[in-house]
Amino acid sequence: MITAVELGLIYAIMALGVYLTFRILDFPDLTVDGSFTTGAAVAAVGIINGMPPIAATLLAFFAGMAAGIVTGLLHTKGKINGLLAGILTMIALYSINLRIMGKANLPLLREETLVTPLKEAGLLGTGLSVATFLLVALAIKFLLDWFLHTDTGLAMQATGDNEEMIRSLGVSTDNQKILGLALSNGLVALCGGLIAQYQGFADIGMGIGIIVAGLASVIIGQAIFGHRLILIATLAVVLGSVLYRVVIQLALQAGLQPNDMKLISAVLVVVALVLPQWSGFRKLAARLKPAAPAEKETVA
Repeated sequence: MITAVELGLIYAIMALGVYLTFRILDFPDLTVDGSFTTGAAVAAVGIINGMPPIAATLLAFFAGMAAGIVTGLLHTKGKINGLLAGILTMIALYSINLRIMGKANLPLLREETLVTPLKEAGLLGTGLSVATFLLVALAIKFLLDWFLHTDTGLAMQATGDNEEMIRSLGVSTDNQKILGLALSNGLVALCGGLIAQYQGFADIGMGIGIIVAGLASVIIGQAIFGHRLILIATLAVVLGSVLYRVVIQLALQAGLQPNDMKLISAVLVVVALVLPQWSGFRKLAARLKPAAPAEKETVA
């Protein structure tokens, strides 16, 4: 179960990226399935070729940003539907990722990675490793919170809320979309790079369906903990990611097969979408959510 919590905290970085596009920008970005693998591929190749793990991981982040920029340009400058732009980039990334990796699977078991110190000390699967991954997830969460409260971040929120209104104030909504997609896919690729190091390999198919996991984390977390305030919404995403992984682990322990994970993910998303519509659940969720402060804050 601790392993599920560890994975949930790492995948929370990806979920925060999904939150940025789906909740803040209101943009259905499917680039995620490709950029996740891009991050894993870039980090793995970098580490295998002698690059320091932290540098390889940062390079994965920038590779993901590049993928997001491509989607943003296709949508804003090419006037392609946002959903289709993400699909086109995702498809293109499959071939690009194969080019980067050179083959379908790259093992990292004998390489020095960011997770190696924890493995060598026998700390994986312990409370200390959970605390380490929690600190990483919270650090990125607070950085995202800070960004969304800057002038640029507020403009990005306004772009998702009312694009015509913010454009009338002289803000370039195209630039906001490109920046948001770049940051989102950068976080997704960063997560991919960390997952590759945690699992000890990068695989060409590891990003398939990852968008469903991200959506499940966002929807489940915010259905339970709320999303009125940015600080609460991002924390809900992190907790939703952990809860999602724990539910997956419990389902596997109950007798379901690993091949059923996609089905489990789809069912979880359906449940998370349907439950908030039930009056009993709304009353329970209202008791769990913290009371909103009297002063007005930006709504995500």
